[in-house]
Amino acid sequence: MAKVVIVGAGMGGLAAALSLCRNPSWEITVVEALNRAGGKVGWHRADGVVFDTGPSLLTLPAVVEHLCEEAGCQLGERINLRRPRPAYRYRFADGTNIDIGHSPEETAANIAEVLGERSAREFRTFLEYARKIWEVAAPHFVWGEAPSFGGMLKLGIRALRKFRAVDPLRTMDEAICAQISDWRLRDFFRRYATYNGSDPRQAPATLNCICWVEHGLGFWGVEGGMRNLVQSLVALAEENGVDFRFGTPVRSIDRRGDRFQIDGDGVELDSDAVIVNADIGHLLDELAGSGVETGLSHFDSLSMSAWTAVIRASRRPADERPAHTVVFPERDYLEEFADIFDRKCPPKLPTIYLSAGEKAHGVDGWDDEEPIFVMINTPPVDPGKKNSMDWQKYEQKILRRLRKLGLIDSGDSVVWRRTPEGLAGQFPGSRGSIYGAASNGRMAAFRRPSNRVDEVPGLYLASGGAHPGGGVPLAMQSGIQAARELAAYCT
Repeated sequence: MAKVVIVGAGMGGLAAALSLCRNPSWEITVVEALNRAGGKVGWHRADGVVFDTGPSLLTLPAVVEHLCEEAGCQLGERINLRRPRPAYRYRFADGTNIDIGHSPEETAANIAEVLGERSAREFRTFLEYARKIWEVAAPHFVWGEAPSFGGMLKLGIRALRKFRAVDPLRTMDEAICAQISDWRLRDFFRRYATYNGSDPRQAPATLNCICWVEHGLGFWGVEGGMRNLVQSLVALAEENGVDFRFGTPVRSIDRRGDRFQIDGDGVELDSDAVIVNADIGHLLDELAGSGVETGLSHFDSLSMSAWTAVIRASRRPADERPAHTVVFPERDYLEEFADIFDRKCPPKLPTIYLSAGEKAHGVDGWDDEEPIFVMINTPPVDPGKKNSMDWQKYEQKILRRLRKLGLIDSGDSVVWRRTPEGLAGQFPGSRGSIYGAASNGRMAAFRRPSNRVDEVPGLYLASGGAHPGGGVPLAMQSGIQAARELAAYCT
């Protein structure tokens, strides 16, 4: 029986474990520094109530369904998905509100009512454009092994001609402005760059497919919270023989002959293969020991970080407080990206994202209050720059704005918060980046590390920093692909 050690029980690590657990040839051990699984899909307890502190919705549930099937069950046996209504509300600086439904037709009807038929037609046309990008790009940039120039050339001229549909030569913003006339709808589509922490002024228009994933393929809540997704996957893996060791930080991964030695706090393991579910910076700076010359390098441009908080807020009905709310700033939205990526400072007047856990996931709040998750996009931490940011003052600014807009009451209070520095401290090597590398530039997909480290046979990567990228479903897909690469190597 071959031994596999998975370093990290984030979503990529869990997916890798579930992909391998039914194979009797593998003995799988997952070693995790935190006292829980999930990585950035976290949760916290305050005043007797547990609430999520990370991702707040699920897209591409087929990835989770695949993992359940790999482990011998069906998705519905473990996890119940929810589709709350109203689902999303977008609030613009001019007072306009647009509610987002669970189908393109429902959303287009809402857009027509608020912005007019022309905007509704443009919305439908843009989604069709995004659908074509996804259908051409996904097999090569999401579901398969990491793309390379050589691999693209092997597809042949006919296949390469199809790749014109992915719109690689324009930026997201250029493609949006060419097809959308209303500034509010432009901001709506620009925001999808933040789904992998990138800048619509620099990211390739190929990433406009993200809006199709959400609107065309759908988005869901998870009954009991995103933490229930994590806990259900852990239980499923344990039932299939996976050994989890929580609260056990790994300090080094060494190569000794044709085997690996994994050392850490209270753990000494040897293995035939290692799957690293950690930030690439952590592997390069701390984990990689003797004989582990990966050939990898630090990312040139990291994705966004975030200031996040949870407010204990007076409960309101769903029509006043939907499952998800996006509040755009009272200035040019592109200035937010200039603050983050050019000036490298938290946005002076940021977009605010709110998620109401009771509506989104059916979780329990307090007797008269509900937990409201708040997120502000920020730059990652710059280790060469002294942190002079007064986050307490910034928090008060955000709360004043939410009260002014009538989104929270005067007595509502913050019961949990985390700064980019706090995120960086919890996830070594990340610098607080949520999604690994930013997809800013036409070649971003080709620069993302493969799931197989060619320079070190038996070493694999399964995280949002590796192929195919960040976010819950893609991080899980990274784990699936790492497991596939390992299985192929051993056959």
